[in-house]
Amino acid sequence: MGSAARQRSRERLKEQREKDKRKAARMRTLAVVGAAAGVVILIVGIGYAILNSDRSGSEFDGALAPQVVQEDGSVVMAQSGVQAPVVEVYADYQCPACRQFELLNGDVLKETAAAGEAIVHFRPVSIFAQQPVPISSNSLRAGAAARAAADHGVFVEFNDLLFENQPTEGEAGFTTDELKEWFRETGASEGAATAFDERIDSEAAVVTRFTEDYLPALTEDAVEQIGQENLATMVLSDLLAWGAENGHDPSFLDGTYTGEIIDATGTAYTRYSGDNAFRATPSVYINGELLDNSTTMTVRGLNGAIEDASAGEVQTEPLADGGGAE
Repeated sequence: MGSAARQRSRERLKEQREKDKRKAARMRTLAVVGAAAGVVILIVGIGYAILNSDRSGSEFDGALAPQVVQEDGSVVMAQSGVQAPVVEVYADYQCPACRQFELLNGDVLKETAAAGEAIVHFRPVSIFAQQPVPISSNSLRAGAAARAAADHGVFVEFNDLLFENQPTEGEAGFTTDELKEWFRETGASEGAATAFDERIDSEAAVVTRFTEDYLPALTEDAVEQIGQENLATMVLSDLLAWGAENGHDPSFLDGTYTGEIIDATGTAYTRYSGDNAFRATPSVYINGELLDNSTTMTVRGLNGAIEDASAGEVQTEPLADGGGAE
């Protein structure tokens, strides 16, 4: 065998050894991934078993307590004149943990309110409003739709449907057609559905303008003028106030439910302080005291916290006309 042939033979042998090494590495990786997947499945399975063992055992199918829209757009569900602990629930419809809370403890809220054992104060917010589209637009469009549903007395029913159909984070969802379809599933009248449809079309246009045009331009300008570090310390409502003084007119949000939920989110960050400060969703308070995660995210925990609490007082006033922004 000549030197050239020997060189080619050595190269082929080297290539084959490299292939064998890569194949062995792939097999080791697959083995590790397979083992990890088994562990994940086991953990998820245990978590699912724990979650289901903590459920109250049956879905609430009784009549809901009355739902009353408040001046700030929030909704109180309670029996008339009842003296009971006030359970405030801050949630974002695009938040996966909020969906988990709703699926786990939504019936606890309904049942305790119907029994006169709790005053449930729903406070929808949009903590994702400054995130890229579609996370921001999903969150705001759903929040505005929930507020529109409240005008027709079916907030709680629509709230359930929004969480039931929550889009995967990062994927477009809560389309106008879907929102209109789900509203009809609440049992509202056709007249209410027509009014809801009109409102949804209007709010969706506002959300698109806000998330795709107004906010990007405002944010870019703010970064240039006050810097990213200062911008990071501002809640969205403060940023809008800055924008109003610096050539970014937010008046197109006036009288809209999109603007209302942005305001509600900004207020949430300033309503409480210290250990009770609002930081994320879901946040659940009883008589102004923030519950820890283990209490919030278990049936026994939430039921026990309600049972142990004294009567509280709702800090908002009912909307005089019963609903409907300008």
